[in-house]
Amino acid sequence: MFSPKFTITSKILANIGQIEASKAIIDASPIIPAYERQFQQDAILRTVHYGTKLEGNDLSFAQAAQVIEGKKVFAAKRDIQEVLNYRQLMSFLEKLIISEEKKENIYALAILLKVHKLTVNNIVPEEQSGALRKLQVTIRNTTTDEVFFRPVPPAEVPYLIEDLFAWLNSGEGKQIHPVIRSGIVHYCLAAIHPFTEGNGRTARAFATLVLMAEGYNIKRLFSLEEYFDRHAQDYYTSLQAISNQPGELSDKDQTKWLEFFTTALTTELKAVEEKIRHISSDINLKNKLGGKQVPLNERQIKLVEYMRQFGGIQISDAKEVLPMVSDDTIWRDFKKLIEAGIVEKRGSTKGAYYTLVS
Repeated sequence: MFSPKFTITSKILANIGQIEASKAIIDASPIIPAYERQFQQDAILRTVHYGTKLEGNDLSFAQAAQVIEGKKVFAAKRDIQEVLNYRQLMSFLEKLIISEEKKENIYALAILLKVHKLTVNNIVPEEQSGALRKLQVTIRNTTTDEVFFRPVPPAEVPYLIEDLFAWLNSGEGKQIHPVIRSGIVHYCLAAIHPFTEGNGRTARAFATLVLMAEGYNIKRLFSLEEYFDRHAQDYYTSLQAISNQPGELSDKDQTKWLEFFTTALTTELKAVEEKIRHISSDINLKNKLGGKQVPLNERQIKLVEYMRQFGGIQISDAKEVLPMVSDDTIWRDFKKLIEAGIVEKRGSTKGAYYTLVS
C-alpha cells in the first residue's frame, strides 16, 4: 500500500502550531452573520478566481466576480466557463461535507471523478469528462516547448488512485494530521495526473475537501489559491522538485512541498484571523451596539476597515476605497453607519470627516 515519505521539520511543526492557534480563534469568534456571509463569499471568489488564474484563465478578479453574480462579461467563452465550473464545484464540496454519508464514501474514485467532471464541464470532450485518462500526456514549458514532466502511463493511473485512497482511509493514514494529509493528496493527484486536463484544479479542490471533511472547514473563510497564485513559481517548483526525484510515488520525499503547503495555509488563516479581530470580534464595537447585530454590506465593511486603520475618512478617500461606486451610494453607506451608531460625522458637508464612534 502507498505510504508517503516526509519528515516533520521544525518549520512544518511551527506552521501546524500556528494553524491550530488561528483555527481556534476563528472557530470561537462570534462573527456577526452578515460579516460571516461576506467573508465566505470573499473566500469563494478568491478560490475561484485564483484557482483558475493559476491555469491560465485571463479573467480579472472583477470579471470573475461578475460571472459568479450572473452578470454579462465580454471575455473568452472558455474563461467564463472555467469560473462557472469552479464555483459549482465549490458548492458541491460544501454540500458533500454536510452529507450524512460523507464519512463512509468521501475518499473514493466516484467522488474524484465527480470533482473532475464539474471542473471541466463543457470544456473537454464528454468522453474525457469525469474519466481517467487513457492516453500518455506530457507537460511542456510553454515558452521553450521543453518537456519537464511526464506523468505515469495511463495503465498505472487506476492502481495509483486506488492505493492513494486506501491509504487515506486506512488507520495509518488517519493518524497523520489533516493538514499534512491534505498536502499529500494535493501532491499525489498532481503527480499521478489522472486526467487529460483539469488536474491542477482537481488536485487543489480535493485537497480542500480533505481539510473540510476533517474538521478544518474553519467556517469556510479560507482560500489557499490566492497564496498559490501569488507564489506561483515556488508552487510549481515545489511540486516539480518532488516529481524529479527517482523512484515510485512512495519513494519521493514530500518534506519541502509540505513546508510550502503548510506555510500557505498558515498565511491565509493569519489573514483571516486578523480580519476577524479587526471587524467582527471588536469588543468596543459590540459594546457600542449593545450586543446588537448590524448587517453591513461589503462597501460598508471596507469603509469601517479604513477608519479603523487610519482613524477616519473623508469623501475623497472613500472614493478611492470604493472605485466605480457613485457618490450617492457612498453617502447612503455613511448614513447607514451613522444611524447604526458606528460612525459619527465631523465638520461641514463638503469637508466632512467620518470616524468610528469612540
